[in-house]
Amino acid sequence: MENTNNLIIAEALDGAVRIHAVNTKAMVNEASAIHHCEPTSAAALGRTMTVAAIMASDLKYPKEHVDININGGGPCGVIRVQADGEGNVRGTIGNPGVHLVRNDGHLEVGMGVGTNGTITVMRDMGLKEPFTGISPLQTGEIGDDFAYYYAVSEQTPSVVAVGVLVGVDHSITVAGGMIVQLLPGASEEVISKVEEITQHMRPMTELLQQYPDPFDLVKALYPDAKKMGEKSTRWHCGCSKQHYASKIRTLPASDLQEMIDQDGGAEVTCGFCNTHHHFSKRELEYFLEAKKRA
Repeated sequence: MENTNNLIIAEALDGAVRIHAVNTKAMVNEASAIHHCEPTSAAALGRTMTVAAIMASDLKYPKEHVDININGGGPCGVIRVQADGEGNVRGTIGNPGVHLVRNDGHLEVGMGVGTNGTITVMRDMGLKEPFTGISPLQTGEIGDDFAYYYAVSEQTPSVVAVGVLVGVDHSITVAGGMIVQLLPGASEEVISKVEEITQHMRPMTELLQQYPDPFDLVKALYPDAKKMGEKSTRWHCGCSKQHYASKIRTLPASDLQEMIDQDGGAEVTCGFCNTHHHFSKRELEYFLEAKKRA
């Protein structure tokens, strides 16, 4: 059963600011369980999934998608998250076994992700060429890094606040986030107000504990906020045996023959959801015969 998360889109400060907010506890919990994540890995993956869900909420059509890659050179390895226009989000992390804690007890996500690398965002919106933006990592904490990405790659001044709280049993207690963006023509007064709110804002995990409903959270920070839209988002992989069959069919005949002779079949594991797709010897022989006939 898929757990759905609510995502809201709002405007505030007399329409000069657009805000996206989402509670992603259900999807992050599912992702963390699938990948058997230790707390720091769970937080890094969960924060990235939260941003991806928000980015994808602006897509107009179901098949459009956002693909995020974060490679900071840290022990967490490469983080990859995809989200589409239907609100489906899936993600994977190179090393799910990272657990680093600061002296104050908070998770050391920045050290886990690293700063010796980049964020790459690819937006496929059905055009001839997808839009790709790249920016260097600043802190590895994900929120700061995406704020910098928006500023340098999309020229959109943004506040990005994301958080994941992991329980002692490694389940996700809290997850979610918010992106605040200044609309074109925002006055100096509006900019100053956003800066003031951001400066005094409590950590996202604390806010989500008090305001699990994303619109309540937004209203607590921006009392004049008006809800402009609402969408659902969820963990969903969507991989299929048919998808991997099309990949196997492209293998050289010698590779197919080797799998038939030595392994008597093949098994492909999806990197996003860890689902195993098995292909029997007979299926591989069918693929090989089709290749020979082509």
